[in-house]
Amino acid sequence: MAERPDPSPATLTDRIAAELSAFLTDRAGLLTEVSADLSVLAEAARAAVLTGGKRLRPTFAYWGWRCVQPAGAAGEAELVRAAAGLELLHACALVHDDVMDSSDTRRGQPAAHVRFGEFHHERGWPGSGRSFGAAGAILLGDLLLSWSEELFTAAIGCLPRDRARAATAEFDLMRTEVVAGQFLDMLAQARGAFDPDEALRVVEYKTSKYTVQRPLLLGAGAAGGSAELVEVLSAYGLLIGEAFQLRDDLLGVFGDPSQTGKPAGDDLREGKRTLLVALAHQAADPSQRALLQDGIGDPALTADGVARLREVLRQTGAPERVEQRISERAAAAARCLAGGSLQPAAAQALLQLAQAAAHRTS
Repeated sequence: MAERPDPSPATLTDRIAAELSAFLTDRAGLLTEVSADLSVLAEAARAAVLTGGKRLRPTFAYWGWRCVQPAGAAGEAELVRAAAGLELLHACALVHDDVMDSSDTRRGQPAAHVRFGEFHHERGWPGSGRSFGAAGAILLGDLLLSWSEELFTAAIGCLPRDRARAATAEFDLMRTEVVAGQFLDMLAQARGAFDPDEALRVVEYKTSKYTVQRPLLLGAGAAGGSAELVEVLSAYGLLIGEAFQLRDDLLGVFGDPSQTGKPAGDDLREGKRTLLVALAHQAADPSQRALLQDGIGDPALTADGVARLREVLRQTGAPERVEQRISERAAAAARCLAGGSLQPAAAQALLQLAQAAAHRTS
């Protein structure tokens, strides 16, 4: 049988979107069988999952599989379906993250807790719309987490038992590590320190492992990848995951809101203890340090206040140092791939993903 051509990024994204849409349509039917009132929950789930998003985690899972298996190999459809479950997990994390950070928007649209709050307000119900919105978002996130396991388990169980077990082990670690990373992030904000090592530890667990490394290893495990391949992909995943998050940190402060889908300066208002602000604090003079300490984490920070903090960051040279680190991580990831015995198409795709992660604008 001739090998099927490799999918374009758009084609792969379409396959993942189709799996998600079909699954959510089916589960919406189950909800509305319970009560028509649950249609608002089903609609919120579709909005949280299907509106925007880069589908990075299932994409990395697919290319982890393709490091071992040729295009169209037996089990690929099941792997893509299982990988789509990672998007449900990610949607859960985003819904809960927006509640914790009091973020009003996500991907240019109202965040889930805002949608639920507006639903309450429009009906003129008594009580707090804000509390209703937060409660609705927590339940939505819980539902998405449950559905992620349901979709993943049903699909991965169709693969040979040893390969399904290897992929499931990565999925289990992925869920634990992202919660660990989120909690470490919360601790860093609560402590209020400007510690580069702490910032990088949060990046490793909240992004590097969760976004790149574990999805890659999940796909490779499902494909029957060797221990040598796991070592190569592990190193690549940590490097590119860090580059991706450091780019995200820069965009969170200096990005164009029309492209990022999030108001510029929100990370500063939320008090995110990123490597960017930690490096700036290290290099700042006393007056600059005072501005950073007073402004970062101030929820009432105005647009002028954001502009002043941006200027301090620039003056300390922190953005340039972060840019340099991103470039170094992307180059090191490319060297990892060059030393591994990957399928050529997969190696090329991972190189392209590395460049996209390091140099994206949204």
